[in-house]
Amino acid sequence: TISTNSLDKSLQQLECYFTWALEEEDVDLEDLEYTTGNQTEFLNTNSIASYNLLAYICHLKNSNEEALRNLQKAEEEIKKKYPDEMDRRSLVTWGTYAWIYYHMGRYEEAQTYVTKVENSCKNLPSTAEWKIHLPEIHAEKGWALLKFGKKYYERAKTSFEKALQHEPNNPEFNAGYAVAAYRLEDFTQRRSEDASLSLGLLKRAVELNPEDTFVMVVLAIKLQDIERDDEGERYIEEAMQKTPSLPYVLRYAAKFYRKKGEVDKALEILEKALTMMPKSVFLQHQLGLCYRAKLIQLKKTTRYPPQEQMDELIQHAIFYFKTVIEQKTKFFSAHVDLAGMYAEAKMYDEAEETFQKLSSQINILSDDDKQQFFYCYGNFQRFCMKSDSKAIRYYIEGLKINKDPYIFERCGNALKTLLERRIRRGSGDATDFGTLGFVHNLNGEKREAIECYEQAVALCPDNEEYLSALCELRLSISS
Repeated sequence: TISTNSLDKSLQQLECYFTWALEEEDVDLEDLEYTTGNQTEFLNTNSIASYNLLAYICHLKNSNEEALRNLQKAEEEIKKKYPDEMDRRSLVTWGTYAWIYYHMGRYEEAQTYVTKVENSCKNLPSTAEWKIHLPEIHAEKGWALLKFGKKYYERAKTSFEKALQHEPNNPEFNAGYAVAAYRLEDFTQRRSEDASLSLGLLKRAVELNPEDTFVMVVLAIKLQDIERDDEGERYIEEAMQKTPSLPYVLRYAAKFYRKKGEVDKALEILEKALTMMPKSVFLQHQLGLCYRAKLIQLKKTTRYPPQEQMDELIQHAIFYFKTVIEQKTKFFSAHVDLAGMYAEAKMYDEAEETFQKLSSQINILSDDDKQQFFYCYGNFQRFCMKSDSKAIRYYIEGLKINKDPYIFERCGNALKTLLERRIRRGSGDATDFGTLGFVHNLNGEKREAIECYEQAVALCPDNEEYLSALCELRLSISS
């Protein structure tokens, strides 16, 4: 007879997907299953981790028998790749087995796998009970966290740091650490070589493993971010030469050429990649971005662009962005892009509906996504719906978050422009003056802030918020 209380406690000690706080609400399971399955087909690395993750995904989809089949595949890979390290390399797989059997009510089998982990850990470095500190487990956790989205990137970076403490020259650990660092960088850091941590990390990862073409193309994108396109393109060409049929390389190559302005070349690469991964959300999103880029190019280079041609490009972009969010309902950027295309087509009801879908997900968005949402929705209200009051409200929300310096500055500039225009027209009230004072204060323009708050207080003498802000500003200047 198995004591479920004892088993519960033991399960919590395991290092596996069930104890890494990977929340189902943060991902689209169908898309995650598709992309992870493709990795087992196209990438030779991380196949064990991919099968372990597939098992966890299958469990979340209530397909525990399929989950067990994926764990069997993981075990087969371990036997093939690490015949002399079976116990050490099986710990995450066994832990996942234990959890799945537990959820199936098969407690004896769950206990069997808990015992296997416990016995293996006796010969491994550990601290409290069997909290194992093996670098490959930290790395597998890091890759899993990266797959679950932005809010997990900081934890992913920490996991790779722990792995590197044990094996500082391990190519895979360096690659994961570099990718996590790159994804964590905000827009300002990505455009700055000095403020960037990821550039050196990506270069080191490529030096440690010149055959890792995935990291090579991420480095190329990074170099493009800091306007070193020629150097980046050399890495793109080398990666495509080494792995011409690897969709993970092709998709970043297409992104590189789109950003470079060679949109037709990007489209050609994407169509090739799509034949290998026809349901890839990433590829379909990139196709949408390419058609949007062609629209922008047409407007810039043609004085009177043919409406029929513009409409065709808009409809292509809308088609791909819609396809993306139907497959991956939590893909933030695609929602914003789709809303923007609807606005471009003057389909304002559809744009509003798309923004509302995003608004319903606001609690699970990362802070920088929330900030971008408020900025984009503010723009929509300002330029399309001609509602200055609503635009002001959303720009203020964007400023309150203050996550991405680039979006923060844009929110501030847009808000300042709107408020100053209202005040010039004589329609400004105490709230407008108070808000403008708030913006000036954020920008460090204290004297301008004081003038605005004085106007706000003159219009609304009993407002404690304005009086308090004015008092603090005066004290800060006098001291």
